[in-house]
Amino acid sequence: MFCMLFLTFAVRGYCGLAAAGETPGEPPAFGDRIIFGSIGEASNLIPYITADSASHEVAGLLFVAPLRYNGDLRAEPWAAEHFSMEEDGRLLRFTLRKGILWEDGQELTAEDVAFTYRIVIDPATASPYAEDFLRVKEFRVTGRYSFEARYEHFFSRAVASWMNPILPRHILEGQNIRNTPFARRPIGAGPYRLKRWEPGSRIILSASPTYFMGRPHIAEVVYRIIPDTASMFMEARAGRLDVMDLNPMQYLRETDGPLWRENFVKYRYLASVYIFLGYNMAHPFFRDVRVRKAISLAVNREDIVKGVLLGQGVPAFGPFKPGSWAYHPTLAAARQDIPAARALLAQAGFRDEDGDGILEREGRPFSFTILTNQGNEQRILTAEVIQYALAGIGIDVRIRTVEWAAFIREFVHKGRYDAIILGWTIPQDPDIYSIWHSSGARDGGLNITRYINREVDALLEKARDTPNQDERAALYRRFQEILAEEQPYCFLFVPYALPVIQRRFAGVKPALAGIMYNFESWWVPRAKQRYTVVP
Repeated sequence: MFCMLFLTFAVRGYCGLAAAGETPGEPPAFGDRIIFGSIGEASNLIPYITADSASHEVAGLLFVAPLRYNGDLRAEPWAAEHFSMEEDGRLLRFTLRKGILWEDGQELTAEDVAFTYRIVIDPATASPYAEDFLRVKEFRVTGRYSFEARYEHFFSRAVASWMNPILPRHILEGQNIRNTPFARRPIGAGPYRLKRWEPGSRIILSASPTYFMGRPHIAEVVYRIIPDTASMFMEARAGRLDVMDLNPMQYLRETDGPLWRENFVKYRYLASVYIFLGYNMAHPFFRDVRVRKAISLAVNREDIVKGVLLGQGVPAFGPFKPGSWAYHPTLAAARQDIPAARALLAQAGFRDEDGDGILEREGRPFSFTILTNQGNEQRILTAEVIQYALAGIGIDVRIRTVEWAAFIREFVHKGRYDAIILGWTIPQDPDIYSIWHSSGARDGGLNITRYINREVDALLEKARDTPNQDERAALYRRFQEILAEEQPYCFLFVPYALPVIQRRFAGVKPALAGIMYNFESWWVPRAKQRYTVVP
């Protein structure tokens, strides 16, 4: 629902044929519940202080923002009644709708927006999303329902910044935003409310009767936390899940029988996410660009796409979506070259001094651990392919998996790893300053590998200040060339999203934005409803 960047544990995006749930002419009915399967559990429901997709997915139904993307990926008013861009994009003016209510009956006003803005830019909040709002030169409340944001220069993400959630001033003012019960018991103004959170099991949301766009038709949303995709698949097959992300084997070979055809609709499209092997740049071996290049040359991405994804993805060389305007037109994913990889490691001073098959440098064996999230079979298999490939050039790799919330909180955000396999969402606007700029190279920042390059900083800064798309594309091309030269990530692949949805749901309208953009309009015909929901 919001435009924040976040780490992803599973691909969530839908395109394909609409689900066959409705009868022509039948009016939308209220009731029933929808049950999603999630490998990871939300860690915090205050979106400005968390970066994991599980948290953002839930929060996206609890809060509202001034703007949002429609199905064609165009900005449209949401909590705002209207907005305007003036002075060559340096001034944004907003007028909020009247009568938007928080769950406790208080009215949402421009003072809530001002409070949210102040919270995000407060250094004590340490929000990884602060940079977008720090670009505002002057923020002014101009009326009970109106406000404006003035920028010193054109800012490419100005409009997208205001697609982020509004927080309630009357509840949070005076609280420590990083240590408040609100993180697990939020009060929002969105289409759903938090009904119950059963840690380690499920999160239940109920349709808000006071939502300003009308109570959603689906009465209850349940996120079931299921730690592995095999168990999740069995739950969906048994009818105890309505939506899940299939792995390639499930999509291609295990969902073709009559049970699946009669009860579910499958979707497939290139996901807005890339998967990567990221290096801790504080590690003495990974500080050496020759080592990073050698690993990139040793890994066969085509093998991963064919063997792990069964062809359901494309090799990656950078952080932009294939086919998008920012995507480099001539670069390609590195092809496996074992002799070149070995030569680079030799140049970097690595030798097998004791004949055990493992390279050493200055008496230290080249051994490291790849960390990834528990239950994600695709990433674990990818780690095993990398492990095998690197063993062939004398590098000993171990694999460790950690439960999602602990993985993010205790390892990723604190830089406590050698290397990680993770995914980043690919935003609609290609500005990825937060992930790659040196200002994010800190605990809790989104530059999780602590990569620092001054030319990259300058390119990203200029690109977000450049209104001309062709000029921005040229800056991003140079940025991708630097990544290809320095390999701070070993970019692996962009997968296809392979979700499946139970057929009883109507109102599903695939579009350029996928499917979830209009989730609050989904519904289930009365005759097909399965659950009686008790408020």
